Amino acid sequence: MAQLLFGEYDRAKAVNYAHLWAYGRNPAYYNFEGIGGDCTNFASQCLFAGTRVMNYTPTYGWFYINANKRSPAWSSVIYLYNFLTGNDGIGPYGRECQIGEIQKGDLVQLIINEEHYQHTPVIVFIGENSDPDNILVAAHSYDCDYKPLSGYNYKSIRFIHIEGFRHL
Repeated sequence: MAQLLFGEYDRAKAVNYAHLWAYGRNPAYYNFEGIGGDCTNFASQCLFAGTRVMNYTPTYGWFYINANKRSPAWSSVIYLYNFLTGNDGIGPYGRECQIGEIQKGDLVQLIINEEHYQHTPVIVFIGENSDPDNILVAAHSYDCDYKPLSGYNYKSIRFIHIEGFRHL
């Protein structure tokens, strides 16, 4: 088996992609707005912009070919979390972290009005201190760019720090 190489997540490319498409839809990707929301699809697009690597493992990977040929992790909040925090193969990987550890390009997941995490914004700016007023995000479903994290009325929050990616 080939040795996996490590790559540095290009946070600037991920954030630039988030700004470019925060209020629009890239026609290369299906818009899941009408069938559960587009937030994690958008977050995955941003991650892909910063890594340029997908993991084509059936069911448990992280990939998008078209609306009918994609992994659950590409467009599901829970599956994306499980992929990123458990991935030891090809593609991006990360870990749940504290608010003081986040960087631009990292992800936030929120419980808003359900019992499980349901929304995945992308961090696009962090002010002088890392409190929710100074953390700005971009997202789909609730389309926004430079929205303060404090602008969400959430029950619970978790942060995913993207540590890098692996490739062949």
